[in-house]
Amino acid sequence: MNKILLTNDDGVYSTGLKAAYDSVCDLGEVTVVAPSTQKSGVGRGISIFEPLRVSEANVNGFKAYAVAGTPTDSVIIGLFSILKENPDLVLSGFNIGENISTDTVTTSGTIGAALEAASYGIPALAASIQVIDEGDKFDDHREYNYDFDVGVKIVNRIAKKVISKGLPHGVDLLNINIPKHASMDTEIEITRLAPKIFITGVEERFDPRGRPYYWINGDLIRDAEEGTDVKAVMKKGHISVTPLTLDSTARVDFKEIEELL
Repeated sequence: MNKILLTNDDGVYSTGLKAAYDSVCDLGEVTVVAPSTQKSGVGRGISIFEPLRVSEANVNGFKAYAVAGTPTDSVIIGLFSILKENPDLVLSGFNIGENISTDTVTTSGTIGAALEAASYGIPALAASIQVIDEGDKFDDHREYNYDFDVGVKIVNRIAKKVISKGLPHGVDLLNINIPKHASMDTEIEITRLAPKIFITGVEERFDPRGRPYYWINGDLIRDAEEGTDVKAVMKKGHISVTPLTLDSTARVDFKEIEELL
């Protein structure tokens, strides 16, 4: 029987995790190991200065392991302490909020967990759904009301083929983003990463003692070059599938670098 490890970054009680479970539960034995609380924005962060506590939970009708750490911690605990072997697939998601552009690939805990799995040669998928109201990303996801039906079917179809055929050579994971109003007729577009999705800003405020503190904020970029994930999801309403690799080495003639040295 196929073995599947499921995780996320919104926490073990997120409705997105339940939807992700529904998307692969018919494909094999699913082990759920996820952060005990919301851990968005931690990227591929790992806890190396403190111990990790793990507790068993029964959430949304299935057994899960809640890890008091990051999504990457959850993958490591799942692989080396619970499963003690490589599964046939690791699925990270569904994240409440799109994960598109280089901005999110380097900061998303959802993608960070998938990258960790991929580093051990395990086929990995990261799945996210678009939100229209940015505040939804920060709400209590235990009660998040969203129709995941299309996402469940799309991820099921992709996961089934990845388990049977593997990922193409040079691809370590697939980053899947489902637009808010997707249907089964929505076009699926294979995309590359857009450079940015956030116009970063910093808001300065002052506490009651007159000392400054700061909020990092910024508006979303809703259009980009053709062929990018931002263009596909934000402008065209398409489902975006972006093949990613762990190798971040720039594809450049090394002689050009030698000239700088």
